[in-house]
Amino acid sequence: MNPTPAKPIPAPRVKEALQRIKQNIARVIRGKDNVIDQVLITLVAGGHLLLEDLPGLGKTTLAYCLARSLDCQFTRIQFTSDLLPSDILGVSIYDEGLKEFVFKKGPLFANIVLADEINRTTPKTQSSLLEVMDRGKISIDGQSYLVGQPFMVFATQNPVDYEGTFPLPESQMDRFFMRLQMGYPAFADELAILQSAATRRSYDMLDLELVATRAEILEIQQHTPHVYVEESVLEYILKIVAATRTEAEFQAGISTRGSLALKLAAQAAALYDGRAFVIPSDVMQVIKPVCVHRLGLRSAAADSLEERRLVEGLLTQIIDRIPSPV
Repeated sequence: MNPTPAKPIPAPRVKEALQRIKQNIARVIRGKDNVIDQVLITLVAGGHLLLEDLPGLGKTTLAYCLARSLDCQFTRIQFTSDLLPSDILGVSIYDEGLKEFVFKKGPLFANIVLADEINRTTPKTQSSLLEVMDRGKISIDGQSYLVGQPFMVFATQNPVDYEGTFPLPESQMDRFFMRLQMGYPAFADELAILQSAATRRSYDMLDLELVATRAEILEIQQHTPHVYVEESVLEYILKIVAATRTEAEFQAGISTRGSLALKLAAQAAALYDGRAFVIPSDVMQVIKPVCVHRLGLRSAAADSLEERRLVEGLLTQIIDRIPSPV
């Protein structure tokens, strides 16, 4: 490979800044280094995240720790069946003094937005997130309003509780850059959590340092698309994507949006590791978090956990069949 970036990128300095953030979050989220890595790769790529796991495993705390580490505005929206689009986007209210309608911003106007139990709200409210997740702005009454910069939707859902839920449609799932799972902590990590005085406090009472500014994150995000990707690595990405489109067990393969996301995730992973060029292991690191939620089975699975396990198995077989460039 010829690791020549499209333009100079201060990759070592970027790595140092991101490691500060990781270490700060790891003070609270113990034993989940791989999850934190993927969250920060999503942040570097400017993407949105879906955390699918059981309640009580630290999903909300993780989102809050990220926001506090970056001095970002954090909002939490509890999604319910009666939540309306105007409840999260905002609404125009007539002002008697001004004799005109004034737009009152909703909780989406923040930097890190926790969409808690996103599958408990109706498809109409779910779909109101599409524009802001794609373009970072909200259109109301013919006017467009920019949300915070940086901007990240941090959505959660319970993978085994289907009562009173509205599963996310494929178009919505495709807007999430990655889907991750927290998982139970290891014995030693959970023992340390139990021994910590922080267990007696709610997540918004945690004492965390500011270790990076919003301006630093925006600068890093601007560098990410310029990380160099050699043609052989691009072909490797495309071969994997193309193989998902011919796999008989899948309803449909990875879309072009998905292949672009995989490329950007590999670029973000390289930058996170302090490099201005992508290597095949960067692709391997991100392929499952980026691709699994974009694939569905033709035959119904018992639940989303079982479907995810089966999809991961099929994707692993595809990866094993395709030789990696050297």
